[in-house]
Amino acid sequence: MTQATFHGDRLRVMFYVQHLLGIGHLARASRIAGALAADGFDVTMVTGGMPVPGFPPSEIRHVALPAIATGDKGFSGLVDSDGRPVDDDFKARRRDVLLAAFRDFAPDVLITEAFPFGRRQVRFELLPLLEHALSSSKKPLVLASIRDLLQERSKPGANDETVALINRYFDAVLVHGDARFARLEDSFPLQAEIADKIVYTGLVAAPPPAPASEIFDIVVSAGGGAVGMDLVKAAVGASALLSHDLRWCIIAGPNLPEADFVELSGRATANVEVFRFRKDFPSLLTGAKLSVSQAGYNTVCDVLRAGVRSLLIPFTAGGETEQTARAERLHVRGRALMLTEAELNVDTMRAAIETALAAPPGDLPDLDLEGAHKTGAILRDLLEKRS
Repeated sequence: MTQATFHGDRLRVMFYVQHLLGIGHLARASRIAGALAADGFDVTMVTGGMPVPGFPPSEIRHVALPAIATGDKGFSGLVDSDGRPVDDDFKARRRDVLLAAFRDFAPDVLITEAFPFGRRQVRFELLPLLEHALSSSKKPLVLASIRDLLQERSKPGANDETVALINRYFDAVLVHGDARFARLEDSFPLQAEIADKIVYTGLVAAPPPAPASEIFDIVVSAGGGAVGMDLVKAAVGASALLSHDLRWCIIAGPNLPEADFVELSGRATANVEVFRFRKDFPSLLTGAKLSVSQAGYNTVCDVLRAGVRSLLIPFTAGGETEQTARAERLHVRGRALMLTEAELNVDTMRAAIETALAAPPGDLPDLDLEGAHKTGAILRDLLEKRS
């Protein structure tokens, strides 16, 4: 655990984030934490997932809990860094590290990313943390940080439990979205019961990127890569059927198994370059004719920032609904084409790319992409109102 050090009278923010499968939650939280630090806050990020190079950013104090991940795409079990199911002793160690970090840092603001709307798998440590915060002599402002569209819950009572937890522990819910595009009630049916605690920050997009230093016509990305093999495989196949004058950049993701990465690289034609990761991904989009990707929050924010045409293939394994809801909203506004995972193959990918390249950009109102920058002002306002 990193030793906490304080800096004068700066407001202290402790930001908890647990990524399990991809890196989207961690990336969004890191963007917010970086913006808060730039705005004068003293920020500590507590992470519980497998290490990801570059996240959180180096300027943010970081407490890394013993790492866990999901055992499968359906989020049905937790495993440690060696792939072994976590036991009660492991959970207790994580809980104790987390509580110690809270006591050492003594935050003015405690933020839990996703919870209690998601990440129920880590209640074993978050409920003790929230109880500790509630009973603290210096009770912090406690906030939930969520994206604009949530995973729909089928488990009976799950939404009622979320409302009860919000009412007991949380001062506000930061919805990182633009209400003109999606409102919380669109994916959380009990929103009315916590309406007085909802604050929209705007979408958390990265700052406008530098112009592309390298030009590709088509940029294909699969997020972290853990679940993107079908997408990138179809893209490599489609590239062989389309004009070889098109230059492709295919970003397979750091979590794609090495054997799959080697296979894809070997099948790529001369006009196709396959990478695991491109730090300049947002910049590449500004010079591209088309982005092909899943419909995760962060990737869509990068696409919107760049203003590039897009083809979205939303992730749906394990009953996931959030990416489909986002892709459908952009599709009906003419801002993106959409291809479902069930429809995805080399031929449908080729046809969709041909259609997308020929289509003009859609008419989507300018959306608020400054959620990271605006979060600091929102925190100060909430603290002032509470005092």
